[in-house]
Order: sequence, then structure tokens, then C-alpha cells
Amino acid sequence: MSDASVSTLRGRLVVVTGGAGALGGAVVAAFARAAAVVQVPVRGAPPASGQPGVAYTRGVDLTDEAAVAAFYAGLPAPLWASVHLAGGFAMSPIAETKLADLRGQLDLNLVTTFLCCREAVRCMRQRGDGAGGRIVNVAARTALRPEAGKISYGVAKAGVVSLTAALGEELRPEGIAVNAVAPGTIDTPANRAAMPGADRAGWIAPDALAALIVTLTSPDLGAATGATIPAF
Repeated sequence: MSDASVSTLRGRLVVVTGGAGALGGAVVAAFARAAAVVQVPVRGAPPASGQPGVAYTRGVDLTDEAAVAAFYAGLPAPLWASVHLAGGFAMSPIAETKLADLRGQLDLNLVTTFLCCREAVRCMRQRGDGAGGRIVNVAARTALRPEAGKISYGVAKAGVVSLTAALGEELRPEGIAVNAVAPGTIDTPANRAAMPGADRAGWIAPDALAALIVTLTSPDLGAATGATIPAF
């Protein structure tokens, strides 16, 4: 982490959803190194090893509108950035994809992102200082390059891309930048176990993706907003 990142994010409140996963752990650690104050909502138990400046809130179901609103309303300080990693993955051919599968992917990937974006915007506006804020969403490669067998997941992540672009336009006058990253396969222990024979040459390391996400929350980002950045 560069000295510039530390100086610009020091003491700023950042929410990271999905912070208990493999990518989430890397992102939370990156913000901690940048001296941000990190709030992480989790549905179950938080990770065993805590970090200075990182607090976990248990029992938050990000598909529940009231639960998301309560979490953001209870934040201990003015919100600077909200990063949305929470989601889920499923794949199957179209003939084997049930409506419940599609709805499940929409809930896990699009609904969670929508609710967190909405509440983050409300929090940023309540600061009343006109300083704007930063929102970072996580899409996926298949949202930009549709792949066979990933219909429900791809449609849900494409919704995240569209949401990001629309919010970028809507919030530009307020200085709230909204961007997304679209990773391919992330090099996590779970993905290595699931695909033991895969060529990992094109996989992205969690730390590299985390560094990109932190960069997109910088106060020095400038006018960049509404973009989905491929990370594959």
C-alpha cells in the first residue's frame, strides 16, 4: 500500500460487505493497512483473527431491506466509502435452470448491491459536507463476456454493471463516484480446490484485486465514475 493511499484514507469510514470471504479478507486487510476505519456486516460468525480498526457486525442479512437499512443507519461515523463484495455463484445449462435459481442469483448479487448502494448514498448525503463519497461494486467477467452455462449468474452480474453505470450518472453532480470491478477467476483456495486441473495463469490474485478496489475509493480519484473495470 502506497503512502498516498494511507494519507488519503486515514481515519475514513469504509463499509466492506462480503468481508469474511477470501477476497473480502484481502480487501479488509488492504483498507486496514491504509489506516481506514472498516465496518464489515456478516451474516454468521466473523473471522477469528481481528485487525486494528476493523469491526464486524453479526446477523446482517444483506438481502433483507430492513436489516441493511438498520446496519447503515447504525454506523459509528460519517461514511466515506462502501464496497460491495457480497454475492454468490451458480451455473447450469438453461434447460436445467429453475426460476428459483435465477431469483436466488438476483437476490445474492443484484439485490444486495442495490440495497447497500442505496443506503450508502443516504449516509453520504447525511454528512452534509458536500465532500461526496465512493462506492465500489463487484461484477464479473461473464457480465461483460457472456459465457455458456452461467445464465442466472451472468444476468445478475450484468444488472450490477447497469446499476453502476446508472448511479454514476445520477450521483456525479454530488461528487459520489460509483465504479465496479469485473474479475475473472480469483485465485482463492476454494477455486483451486474446485478446479484442480485448471490453468491458473489468467487468474487474479485477491491482493491485486483488493489494491484496485482501494484505489477506486481514493479521494483523489477525480471524475472517474460509472465504469466497470475488467480485471482478467
